[in-house]
Amino acid sequence: MSEAGSGRPTTIVLDCMGSDHGPLEAVTAAAQLSIARPDFHLLLVGDDAQLSPMLDELEYDPGRLSIRHTDQWVAMDESPRGVFDRKPEASILVACKIVSDGRADAVVTAGNTGGAILAAALGLGRIPGVRRAALAAVTPTEQTHGPNQDPFSLLLDVGATLSASARDLVTFAIMGSAYASAISSNPAPSVALLSNGTEAHKGPAEVVQAHRILAGLSEVNFAGNVEGLDIPRGSVDVVVTNGFMGNVVLKMLEGIGEVISDLAQDAYARKFLWRFGLTMLSSGLRQIQRALDWEEYGGAPILGFAQPIIKAHGRSRAKAIANACKVAAKASRSDMIRVIERAVARIPDEDGEEEARTRDP
Repeated sequence: MSEAGSGRPTTIVLDCMGSDHGPLEAVTAAAQLSIARPDFHLLLVGDDAQLSPMLDELEYDPGRLSIRHTDQWVAMDESPRGVFDRKPEASILVACKIVSDGRADAVVTAGNTGGAILAAALGLGRIPGVRRAALAAVTPTEQTHGPNQDPFSLLLDVGATLSASARDLVTFAIMGSAYASAISSNPAPSVALLSNGTEAHKGPAEVVQAHRILAGLSEVNFAGNVEGLDIPRGSVDVVVTNGFMGNVVLKMLEGIGEVISDLAQDAYARKFLWRFGLTMLSSGLRQIQRALDWEEYGGAPILGFAQPIIKAHGRSRAKAIANACKVAAKASRSDMIRVIERAVARIPDEDGEEEARTRDP
């Protein structure tokens, strides 16, 4: 729909159902954005019997917000397998089809991750040449990145797949590079493969083969391999791995953030000297907490589909969902999808690489 410089508002379809906190946080975010962002139109998908009474209690611009009713959705603990046969009007599937039909520009959801990936596969379709989608996430880093000096890098895949072939990893690198360029205004983000050593021959066969392909691909600013310790340091802008490893790394980083916060609170409560010391260090602690605050980053893009879809954390409050909508709009207004299409088309066929026996959505 909308394009950069067209003057038309960007329409964000917001799946309001199925998150940990229910629809209120999504409705609140949409109401706030309808006033704060005249360049947005928010289309809320969900149960009107729940959404309308919530809106009645909030201030919002009715000219920039509308509701598409459905009383079906995917619960957070529900298996995606067969769910859309039972619930053909599930909110996330309806949201994706609205975008696919050209009536909106991007999807945001804080609901079931598996349901979102499957709905995108059914409703949006993949970019030609992309075999598997990838869920990306931002991770806080010591170094800043790009002209905006962003204090984070992008990690993918973090859960859409278990394993990944060499071609999949190359595709993830292309998609991560295009997304980082669009969101961070970085014309040539550095991209690396996660391995157990920086040498080109280190890692499993698919990583070694992906390294060889990426080294000869001009569309990606390939920096070689990085190790796990390089992720928090921020040695590169984009780190590529399979979904199993990426999910382990992401959960570990989230756990570190929670431990730091818990230790600081416990120490503050126990002893005067600790309280005095932490007060002196309060500025540094606030910086650490901000860096580890996933609500600031909005959500994780599910890359590989023909239109942008952003997955906000299931525990997202209004602030995080609003930020996810802003990220979705930025992705939609960029040339990200076309950049991915052109680069994927240039991936060379590698003799001997097996097609995946099963294809993740």
